[in-house]
Amino acid sequence: MREYSTLFPSLLPAMGNGQPTKLFSSYSDQTVDTHFRWMQENGIEVAALQRFEDYRDQRTMITAKVKTAAEAHNVKFYIMYDISGWEGFQTEMKTDWTTQMAAFTKSKAYAMQNGKPVVCIWGLGFADRAQTPEAELDVVNWFKSQGCYVIGGVPHQWHDNIQPGPKNFEPMFKALNMISPWMVGAVGNSHTSDDFINSYNTPDLAYCKLNGIDYQPCILPGDLSIGQRQHGDFMWHQFYNMTKLGPQGLYISMFDEYNEANQIAKTAENASLQPAGLGLQALDEDGVKCSADYYLRLTSDGTKMFKKLIPLTTLRPTEPVVGAGPSNLPPYNQDIKLIGYNQLWVGGENGNGPMYCNVPHGDVWETFTVINVGSGKVALRSMGKYVSSENGASALTCNRTAIGPWEAFDYVINKDGTVSLRGTNGMFVTAGDATNPMFCNKAVAGPQEKFTVMM
Repeated sequence: MREYSTLFPSLLPAMGNGQPTKLFSSYSDQTVDTHFRWMQENGIEVAALQRFEDYRDQRTMITAKVKTAAEAHNVKFYIMYDISGWEGFQTEMKTDWTTQMAAFTKSKAYAMQNGKPVVCIWGLGFADRAQTPEAELDVVNWFKSQGCYVIGGVPHQWHDNIQPGPKNFEPMFKALNMISPWMVGAVGNSHTSDDFINSYNTPDLAYCKLNGIDYQPCILPGDLSIGQRQHGDFMWHQFYNMTKLGPQGLYISMFDEYNEANQIAKTAENASLQPAGLGLQALDEDGVKCSADYYLRLTSDGTKMFKKLIPLTTLRPTEPVVGAGPSNLPPYNQDIKLIGYNQLWVGGENGNGPMYCNVPHGDVWETFTVINVGSGKVALRSMGKYVSSENGASALTCNRTAIGPWEAFDYVINKDGTVSLRGTNGMFVTAGDATNPMFCNKAVAGPQEKFTVMM
């Protein structure tokens, strides 16, 4: 909000810092220009401007503002029609394109692919919706006849909708120039991202290659309101998976989707900068301070990795706060001991077996050195060996001679001063009970996943 010159009063409660809560409007020229400046500053190359059945006149005027801002900041844009609930889309979309939107393709900022103006139609291939495969195929072929490169925004399980019967969407899928599956609501942590690359993304890409279709998977920062973000590690894990997969492009969901809490645009860093008492989450919701532009910077680094400008790495190179002071950092190169909720100590077992939180005192085997492995992650070393999460598949061990992805943890400082450890799988280390070994398999940090640190 600090970068918008045109703000509007609201009836929302005052912010945590006592200042009145004001709003921006996407109808303001300065707002649109600011958004495209943020894109330019962070290497975001193309914006998909959504266009719905309702408010077409208002959205047409905003399209003109987008054109001006995109041209000024050297960012491309294209029209993305959303046919969700649009009963007359088969005829009305064609009219809208020929009478209003096609003129914008003359802009130097309008995105072109293979020499053709790009159009996306989102909401294709949903078997549980009223639109028929025949109507969708007709629209896709019509836009192609207008010389357009057509992207289909489809459900993540679109491949399952290739089947005999009245809802067989395969002819429509094969007519598309690019397929872009939607992942919001389908993945919520690094573990589900791994599941989807095996179950969906890999066979999807193989199908597209076989049929001469480009493939553009979706990456999301995570729903901030329910704590999915892992201060960027969830999004970076998707960047790693999708870059390794090798599609033709990536689609970020989304730039300014504040109402779904999946925005990468600049966001309140802490509770002092948003309305008080509404239960809203700021970027520091998991105890890690993040700058307002953090997810823009993360997208910039993810783009560089996708383009092979930086090496493929599971450890994000983006720091949550540029030049953060020691107060925001784990106790690097210091020895610590961890006490569980049961007031017993975590033992490394000298690497001879699974780890337990059942030692009544802290000694050599219960001492861990905190190693900085970059990107805000730590490794824990005891007796010359490193603690391994085993990717959550089996009990924790302290027997690794080198640091890999399973030996890297987020060092999450909770509001009560305790510490939680989150593995690369997006799960938290749990103390369990004294009779069972420790695992890295809890989705949220409850009492058993919080440890008191003794220096």
